[in-house]
Amino acid sequence: MPNHILPITPVRQSRRAAADFNNLEFGNVFADHMFSCEFSDGRWHDAQIVPYGPISMEPGALCLHYGQAVFEGLKAFKGIDGISRVFRPDKNADRLQQSCERLCVPAIDKEMFCSAIEQLVAVDEKWLPSRRGESLYIRPLIFATESNLVVKAADRYLFLIITAPVKEYFSRQGGGVSLRAEPKYTRAAMGGTGFAKTGGNYAATLRPGEDSVAQGFDQTLWLDGRDHSYVEEVGQMNIFFRIGDTFVTPPLKGTILPGVTRDSVLTLLKDHGKKYEERPISMEEVIAAYDNGELKEVFGAGTAAVIAPVGRIGYGDTTLTFDVEPDNLASNWLYESIVDIQTGAAEDTHGWNRIVRTPQAAGQTMTGS
Repeated sequence: MPNHILPITPVRQSRRAAADFNNLEFGNVFADHMFSCEFSDGRWHDAQIVPYGPISMEPGALCLHYGQAVFEGLKAFKGIDGISRVFRPDKNADRLQQSCERLCVPAIDKEMFCSAIEQLVAVDEKWLPSRRGESLYIRPLIFATESNLVVKAADRYLFLIITAPVKEYFSRQGGGVSLRAEPKYTRAAMGGTGFAKTGGNYAATLRPGEDSVAQGFDQTLWLDGRDHSYVEEVGQMNIFFRIGDTFVTPPLKGTILPGVTRDSVLTLLKDHGKKYEERPISMEEVIAAYDNGELKEVFGAGTAAVIAPVGRIGYGDTTLTFDVEPDNLASNWLYESIVDIQTGAAEDTHGWNRIVRTPQAAGQTMTGS
């Protein structure tokens, strides 16, 4: 799938005017266009931008039966200078390739991935929200379309990229996110697909997630699959603990998703001379640090949530509560630092943003009517 200017079939009439940008939710309204590319005969081909809409797929498609599908999630932002930016698409491209490898899906060329996203965002640039904390969420996905009931890697795939104007996943108002440490179910085990972004990982979290909500919590805090003692991640976020003057987050050992925001947080901590450790941390250690006053704050980090302070953790009969109001919390300056970079309010010293060119500047080819 070579890197090139994509042909575009524009919508006959945009739905932008009907979208309520004053009351955005998360992912229930989609922009006008989507990227589409097919894989068959051993190659990716027919890359194009077309109107967003239903797709045709056979009931025997392998993705429906054996879960051969991978996806990603990233965001584009309208800067304070009017320039649109996509945040760290190269990291999402790397992670997508890792997910493809694990699920025997043909990989996507990294530059083509980034270029396709840039061109799609340029076409639907009017869908980018302009308020701080809002963004155009980008969802690339690849799934097997070959119709066959044999358990095998498919011969045909479809690669789509869709976008949606969104608010942040969690509100930054109130008492922070509440988490219930899961004592029974396991999200991932060593040697499994925990590091891959694939639908099956999320389907397995739905029952425990419903249990967490029924018990008065927002999300599930996942523990290790062996002993259910060591912290791994939250439903939609990686997690950080500030113990004393050190930030601790679980290591990437194959059972948790290598979050792009997680990597951004670690980089910013290093930039600011903060101590951090990527190491196993047990609930026993978390509770001990809480009891002796060393556990200063807990927060989640993820593309959808950005940085989300944790206000409460339930673990069996133990409940830990945290004050998320103080201005000196690290979660506050990390959030502001990341959003400032994403929106051009701060210097992008690491080159994280990909600037979106307008369709005219990119010289894109418009076809159809």
